[in-house]
Amino acid sequence: MFTLLVKHITNVVSLSNEEIILLTSHFKHKTLKKKQYLLEQGEVARYEYFIIKGCLKTFNVNQAGEESILSFSTENWWVGDLYSFWTGNPSSYSISALEDCELLYIDNDVLETLYLLIPKLERYFRILLKNAYVASQRRIILTINQTAEERYIDFIKRYPDLEQRIPQYMVASYLGITPEFLSKIRRKIAHKPVAVAAAE
Repeated sequence: MFTLLVKHITNVVSLSNEEIILLTSHFKHKTLKKKQYLLEQGEVARYEYFIIKGCLKTFNVNQAGEESILSFSTENWWVGDLYSFWTGNPSSYSISALEDCELLYIDNDVLETLYLLIPKLERYFRILLKNAYVASQRRIILTINQTAEERYIDFIKRYPDLEQRIPQYMVASYLGITPEFLSKIRRKIAHKPVAVAAAE
């Protein structure tokens, strides 16, 4: 059950067997059914989750009831609302399961205790946070500077298996376009495979 988590951490920092045992003893296990919420908009995020199995979406619903998908998360990823987790403020978005999911989770107080017991974990999470920030900045730049077609090509290049696991209208929401426009882009790309290869 802890194999993926331990591998993810030890790819960044080295841990002794004793530290691994200590680390894993502080995590709890959770399962989630498809369409079930992990976090609802307006709730306080009490936990950070590591995904063992499954796919989830993080999204915001505006006052008009329109949904905007911010991200998708799959196996070997962390998911949660760090701002709410750290500050105790209500979350501005929701997280729900697109598939049946299996997760490991930890709360902030326990994580702070682990930082004291295993100081190397602070480096691990600092690197994760840095990577998340870089990815967030990159997405902002792509949204500003690239066409919808270019963003879609980047999406399928970076996440080649993900599109097969999620509905097309959700991909469109993530890209900030309509499903109809995404269909046009896909048809265009299907007729120009050389152009896609060149763009990659």
